[in-house]
Amino acid sequence: QLQLVESGGGLVQPGGSLRLSCAASGFTLDYYAIGWFRQAPGKEREGVSCISISGGGTNYADFVEGRFTISRDNAKNTVYLEMNSLKPEDTAGYYCNALIGLSDDGSTWYGWGQGTQVTVSS
Repeated sequence: QLQLVESGGGLVQPGGSLRLSCAASGFTLDYYAIGWFRQAPGKEREGVSCISISGGGTNYADFVEGRFTISRDNAKNTVYLEMNSLKPEDTAGYYCNALIGLSDDGSTWYGWGQGTQVTVSS
């Protein structure tokens, strides 16, 4: 019933662009910071970007190198990741998640969905 659904992935040539969407079903994203993550085969999941509740605070992994932009539209209950100048090494499954708590142990996230596949290849 409660889901985060990623979409917008696909096959793109190097240098191309994609816009990923993270839509909530069954709950409202307005009250949560949201993170985008990715995981390539044989590699650990890594953070890509995150955005604060208000949307005024954003962070990006070093490998983004100014190529990606995270944004949110609370009216649409959706968070976006605009990806430009894509490289083959960006190929991975991309996942979004909602930060639901902080503790001494670190961050607690809502849960992992199916993700959306991004493949960058010529």
